[in-house]
Amino acid sequence: MDFHEAAGQRAFRLEVRGWLEENLPAGWGPGSHQGSKTGAEHVAFAKRWQRQLYDGGWAGLSWPEEFGGRDVGVMEQIIFGEEYARAWAPNLISISVGQSLTGPVLIHRGKPWQRERFLEKILKGEEVWCQGFSEPGAGSDLASLKTRGELQGEEIVVTGQKIWTSFAQYADWCILIVRTDPDAPHKHAGLTFLLLDMASPGIEIRPLKEMTGESWFNEVFFDGVRVPLDNVVGEVGNGWDVVINTLSHERASSSPHAKLEAELALLRELARRTPIRGGVAAEDPMVRQQLAQFSIEVKNLKLNAYRNAATLEQTGQPGPAGSLQKLGWSELDQRVKAFAVEMLGPSGLLMAGDEQAVDGGYWSHELLWSRAATIYAGTSEIQRNIIAERVLKLPR
Repeated sequence: MDFHEAAGQRAFRLEVRGWLEENLPAGWGPGSHQGSKTGAEHVAFAKRWQRQLYDGGWAGLSWPEEFGGRDVGVMEQIIFGEEYARAWAPNLISISVGQSLTGPVLIHRGKPWQRERFLEKILKGEEVWCQGFSEPGAGSDLASLKTRGELQGEEIVVTGQKIWTSFAQYADWCILIVRTDPDAPHKHAGLTFLLLDMASPGIEIRPLKEMTGESWFNEVFFDGVRVPLDNVVGEVGNGWDVVINTLSHERASSSPHAKLEAELALLRELARRTPIRGGVAAEDPMVRQQLAQFSIEVKNLKLNAYRNAATLEQTGQPGPAGSLQKLGWSELDQRVKAFAVEMLGPSGLLMAGDEQAVDGGYWSHELLWSRAATIYAGTSEIQRNIIAERVLKLPR
């Protein structure tokens, strides 16, 4: 693995950097925190920014050109992620399901009409998607889900509950997994993958307030919701294969180190102006040692991302090695945010809106938000099982 950029990759990096410098929305930059925005305002802004990315040629970088993408290599995707984080560009998590999950799955497994109907709108940010997978009794063990999908003629009638469905209250569509054959010989069989119109009758959404004060998560209840049979992705009863394909994209995040690199740069600057024991934090040997350790771990994540990119370019498919990145990044993210608030002392806990909040309350918000990092996209326990069984080839 050659860790040096080729000439074309360097040119691509400079192109990304230049475009972001010219087009970054007002108010965005190092330590940007938009915690004062409501959920609806955030989503509306994210859709406008996504359209700007589309018009600039930066949407669907990895998608084939025939589907509106740019068809760049994996390393170019990493470079874009690094420059995007370096510029502190807007977070698009509220509309990310469409581009990162729904789009790639439809490209690989969707019907022609599904690709024609949905892909362009996803890239332009015109429709928001949510992910209806987890249930109260089926989170990490997703195959234990119980939401029913009863075949009735040319429709599938859905009854049941999903939970932790991010941005469901703002979503136009949902990728939904249901059990269409409760008598299947094992729990991974008899599942079906659906595209659900969130405006369908029979859907109730109950937002869940998180400790950040936001309500991104939701409970979603389905009471006889009718979904056209043509909205199945793949085959009825064979949805688990589609789920695995979807989750492999979610867990193959190509730039898990990028945001941490940007945050460590901000944290080092913060250490130079934070009073501690008669001096500033940057002069304290314990602080310096911890910052150095974080830098080493982020560099390790970065080099592993490059190594995984080389493997992905050879095989063409994301694999279980993405679990190494997800596990390493999520646990490091929590330690970085906890250290930042500890270094700042009591003022580090002040939230956005308080005039004495450091960096606009960025670190206190991120400390709270980081607690979810080891849960979403597969818990750390699940990631360790995947690593043990599929990477290290240990017995179950």
